[in-house]
Amino acid sequence: MIRGVRGATTILENSEKEIICKTEELLTNMIEANNIVAEDVAQVLISVTADITACFPAKALRNLEGWDYVPVMCTKEIAVPNSLPSCIRIMMTVNTEVAQKNIQHIYLHDAVSLRPDLAKTLSVDN
Repeated sequence: MIRGVRGATTILENSEKEIICKTEELLTNMIEANNIVAEDVAQVLISVTADITACFPAKALRNLEGWDYVPVMCTKEIAVPNSLPSCIRIMMTVNTEVAQKNIQHIYLHDAVSLRPDLAKTLSVDN
């Protein structure tokens, strides 16, 4: 079965170090919470708000051991008025036998406000 695993986080400053650090934190939490192995991942889509320009957050995926061949793409979010700024969102397409209702979607930092109903115990403070 193919499932989407969602996640989002926010950054405190538009710097390469911050973008990579927060993206890697989000990816690691998504992977661990859902027992994901790279071989089961079809693709990873990463979107950013318009204020994130210092680097491609996809670079963070390449820091993870064994994820060299997973296709990853970055894109820009739609600029909706009053939407959450400095936000990185991830949609990971995964082959899994886990029921859709049991997928653990991860929302960190200020991104918890996007889906408080899904941001269970893994939310972390800034």
